[in-house]
Amino acid sequence: QVQLVESGGGLVQPGGSLRLSCVASGFTFSRTAMNWYRQAPGKEREFVAQVSSLGISTIYGDSVKGRFTISRDNGKNTVYLQMNSLKPEDTAVYYCHAQQYGVDHWGKGTLVTVSS
Repeated sequence: QVQLVESGGGLVQPGGSLRLSCVASGFTFSRTAMNWYRQAPGKEREFVAQVSSLGISTIYGDSVKGRFTISRDNGKNTVYLQMNSLKPEDTAVYYCHAQQYGVDHWGKGTLVTVSS
């Protein structure tokens, strides 16, 4: 079955950086676009970034453009989210997402807290 396991969250000061990872299994990773979403307390889940199956194209949400970078390593079945210039409003649970045959698959999430 599809499994997505995120890691790399934690507490960071404003202006700092973190790199999230998501290891995928149970499907053909190299043929699947991968996404990161986030959900802040009391808010709806928000799209963060997408990377195409071969890593050639990327799309970003407006709130993270120029600060976050999504990438992937198909040899390791892993997608990354490099987050720079973090702001308190980036505080959220970050989720890895993939869609297979019209079915959405989510990881359990990793918490990122940006605070001084």
